[in-house]
Parts: sequence; structure tokens; C-alpha cells
Amino acid sequence: MGYIDLHCHILPGIDDGSPDMETSLGLAKAAVENGIEYALLTPHHMNGRYVNHRNDVLRYTSEFKRKLEENNIPLKVFPGQEVRINGDLLEAIDNDDILYADEDNTYMMLEFPSEDVPAYTEKMIFQIISRGITPVIVHPERNTAIINDPTKLERLLNSGCLTQITASSYVGTFGKTVQEFTERLIAAGQGVTFASDAHALAKRDYELDQAYKKMSKEFGVDKAREYQDNAKAIINGEPVQMYWKPIKKKKRFWLF
Repeated sequence: MGYIDLHCHILPGIDDGSPDMETSLGLAKAAVENGIEYALLTPHHMNGRYVNHRNDVLRYTSEFKRKLEENNIPLKVFPGQEVRINGDLLEAIDNDDILYADEDNTYMMLEFPSEDVPAYTEKMIFQIISRGITPVIVHPERNTAIINDPTKLERLLNSGCLTQITASSYVGTFGKTVQEFTERLIAAGQGVTFASDAHALAKRDYELDQAYKKMSKEFGVDKAREYQDNAKAIINGEPVQMYWKPIKKKKRFWLF
């Protein structure tokens, strides 16, 4: 079976991803070439700039499926959202305006601001989990606040959250700092799976195959298989176990 991509922005014209159908079809072809067979389509929702309501995403995904079939592109796609944590999130959940990674509404792909973990996050996470939903925190390795203080993420893992790491972060596309922090997260067991977070922008391409091959070499074939199995479990709404430890602090060398 090919890879499962739980996070991409290839629906046309609805967020900062693909601007049009032609680009979307090109991205879908690129996904297949990278070994991806299944893709969860996750346009931004409630991030302060984009609002993509559940019913709209369902309609857009249905249209995109038809275009994929017409163009003989063998990518199986599913409707989802990358949901930004915000003050209206609980209301959106209760009003059935959220799309999850699975049909049983078990896993939510949850995004933080790129440089912050809001002060109300732990309280809201508790309320989300109390509704039977497990947040999957997307690209924590690119969050400045988490890079500077990894305990911010560890408290959320203690609460029951999972994480999704961007494949491109691991292979170095976002620079050395992000790559090194990603490797530390993986070594500490604080990652669960990879996803592409593909956009139609430079440095936002599919690199799942590269990431899994790199992981096989650096952490072993079993770890790479675990990440792939976790992606399958999430999209099927099945349990995912996470065994992690606190991230090791970098040694500091003092000069006298």
C-alpha cells in the first residue's frame, strides 16, 4: 500500500495552497509520484484569514474527486480541515462544523499559531478531549514557542494529544534549526507520523518518501513502519499509542 498523507493544501482556490484546479491536479500527480495513495485534504479553518466550513469542504472534495477520476490520477482523497485553535473552536465542534481525520470524529488535525502556544491551550485541550476527540497537533517542530521551550508540547502530550511532523522539516527543507529539533522530537518519541503539508509554494512540496527513507536509515525500518501504521490508524479512527520521554536538553559549554 502507498503512503497516507494526513495534511495537505491541494484543494483549489480556498486557502494559501493551490490557487486553481490545474495546479491541484499537478499536485495530485506529484503526490502519486512520491508514493502517496491516500490524502486527507486539510484546508485551513478559522485561522484568522480562512474559514472553510464543513459542508463547503465536503462539496469541494467531491468536485475534486470527480476531476481526479476524469484525469485518471489514482489519488484517493478524503475531506478534512486544519483547524486553528481559537476561542470559537468549541462552539464550532458543538455545531458540527468540524471535519476530522476519520469518519468516527476521533482525531482532529489541530494547528497553533506559528510562533505561539496560546495561554488557554491546555484548558481548551481538556475540553476537546472531554468530548471524545483526540487533537493531533500539526507541525509542532516548526512552532517557535515549542522550539524554545519543548515542555509546552510535553504538557499537551501528557494530556493525550498526538503529533504530526512535516516530512519536509525532517529532510531539512525548512532549515537546520527545524531539522535538528525535528530529529530530537523523533528520538524522544514525541512524533507519531509524517505528513506533507503540501502547498503550491516553494519549499512546500511532497517529501514523504524522502522522509521515510531517511527515517529507515537513521531510526530503523521498524520506526518508519510505525509512523506509516499510525497514519493508517488515524485515518481509520483506530487507537494510536505514544511512548515518549522528555526531550534531551542541549549541552551548554561555558568559557571562562
